[in-house]
Amino acid sequence: MSGATAEEFTKWEAHAKTVDDAALHYIIQDCRDARDAMKGWNPERENYYADQGMTYSDELRKRIAKQIRPKQLFTFS
Repeated sequence: MSGATAEEFTKWEAHAKTVDDAALHYIIQDCRDARDAMKGWNPERENYYADQGMTYSDELRKRIAKQIRPKQLFTFS
């Protein structure tokens, strides 16, 4: 089953870098809702929205990772 094209991934990645965190959360939830609406009806669009949501989620993950100091990731005390 197909999903997004390489061009769409590139476009989404560029856009994700320009929006604020609130917009990322909104877009991610919108993609989840759209993906869920397509389940059982249109697998190609379901995968498309899953790809889009994961692309925006990845940008949010990168931002969160930048906020965590490396020593906070590996403390054992």
